[in-house]
Amino acid sequence: MGVSSIEDALNGHVHSCSPKKHMKLAKFQYKQREFWGLVENDSVRILKAPPYRKIEVSGRSLPLDKVRLRPPAEPSKIILAGLNYKDHAKEMGMKIPREPVIFLKAPSSLIAAEERIVFPPEVTRLDYEAELALVIKKKAKAVKEKEAQHYILGFTCLNDVTARDLQKKDAQWTRAKSFDTFCPLGPWLETKLDPRALKIRSYLNGALKQHSSTANFIFPVHYLVSFVSRVMTLLPGDVISTGTPAGVGRMKEYDIIEVEIEGIGRLRNSVGAR
Repeated sequence: MGVSSIEDALNGHVHSCSPKKHMKLAKFQYKQREFWGLVENDSVRILKAPPYRKIEVSGRSLPLDKVRLRPPAEPSKIILAGLNYKDHAKEMGMKIPREPVIFLKAPSSLIAAEERIVFPPEVTRLDYEAELALVIKKKAKAVKEKEAQHYILGFTCLNDVTARDLQKKDAQWTRAKSFDTFCPLGPWLETKLDPRALKIRSYLNGALKQHSSTANFIFPVHYLVSFVSRVMTLLPGDVISTGTPAGVGRMKEYDIIEVEIEGIGRLRNSVGAR
């Protein structure tokens, strides 16, 4: 399908999708243009517009293997929760926090599935951290926990890549967390997912490294959305990540790291040479 066909798709028959249905929403690039689409088996149906206000699909689609997936978010900020799994707290020998510990990654650290993580020359230890992330659908300020679900566009996989040596060295974590390529996100968003008991795993070169469940959350998803929204106004496309379970570890040059979350799929990235 050429560019003219894409224009036909965008201007052709359009209908809305019910938000009650499970949908995989992908952001992708095709012939130097970016679109949002609805993933259906081995194809992606082009959306009329970004999905934050309304999901409208055209009658045309592209083969999934002919497009380049992009991170399924457009964040003004990326907020992460530290130490949010009971098993990870135990692993680290730390007390259960009384309230969420949050920090930020730079939006410029985002990369998509299959893109390469750059190993900075000044870093001596590079770690993976498998996480469940969510993307915000609409402006949120001081949201009540019981209303938080209405502000979530969908869920996806995130790898909180961390320069562990710099994290230990610095008083705060911005540098260790925000190098370019340190936030793999994807491959797409699952719009309807119960986040309370999802299996979450990471694989390093095919070997299982993390294996837990979101049932081990200290602070559940909707509580985190409410908590963060009382600190800062959340905007459409912002990302909140929910912490990593036990089993975080080291990556080396040429490694393949995969984050797998039940109901979403796998986020796969390689580590580049230093």
